[in-house]
Amino acid sequence: MNSPILQLLVLAGIAIFLILRLRSVLGTREGFEKTPPPLPPQAARRSRPELEVIEGRPDRDITDHVPEDSDAARALAAMKAADPAFSVREFLQGARAAYEMILMAFERGDLDPVRPFIAPEVHEAMVRVVEERRSRGLKVEATFVGLSDLGIKDATYDRSTREGEITVRFTGELTSVVRDATGAVVEGSPTEIRRQRDVWTFARVMGSPDPNWILVATGE
Repeated sequence: MNSPILQLLVLAGIAIFLILRLRSVLGTREGFEKTPPPLPPQAARRSRPELEVIEGRPDRDITDHVPEDSDAARALAAMKAADPAFSVREFLQGARAAYEMILMAFERGDLDPVRPFIAPEVHEAMVRVVEERRSRGLKVEATFVGLSDLGIKDATYDRSTREGEITVRFTGELTSVVRDATGAVVEGSPTEIRRQRDVWTFARVMGSPDPNWILVATGE
């Protein structure tokens, strides 16, 4: 066997050895694959468990919704101290659902399903409006489209009663039409989306076994 052929065999053996070593370390890939791009900083952070709030630093669950040095921020912090399970973000998610549920019950004139979530004085005021509509033979047809704005306007906490109150601003988008006893439209449009601005205040005794917030005041 001449020298060039012998050198070629030696090089081939070395190449086979290196390929087997690489396969044992890297494994095998099937199909067309691209090298995945590096995670963006935020996505990389989400892949790790969320860090607990470090004492002395702002609580983002509060400062994402109200100014850090405001009375509302201090009230929310006191609520969280009284009830560690309380979350501002989760409260706002519940407020969003409550707004749609109560508003649509009022528009339809059927407040019984939402009665447990409304303070007596607010419920009585709504009932009066519903009864007035019925006495005039009017019927409201409404469809909730969504919210274009939702945020905390104010918050207070009474340490003696442990009652927290949070005032939320809403800008709802809905279609609404009022018909008379004959079915004729007297107000609104079944196709035109209108905006409705409301300011609602919810209250709850922090630490209470009942997790529900009650609607205690409405305004604009």
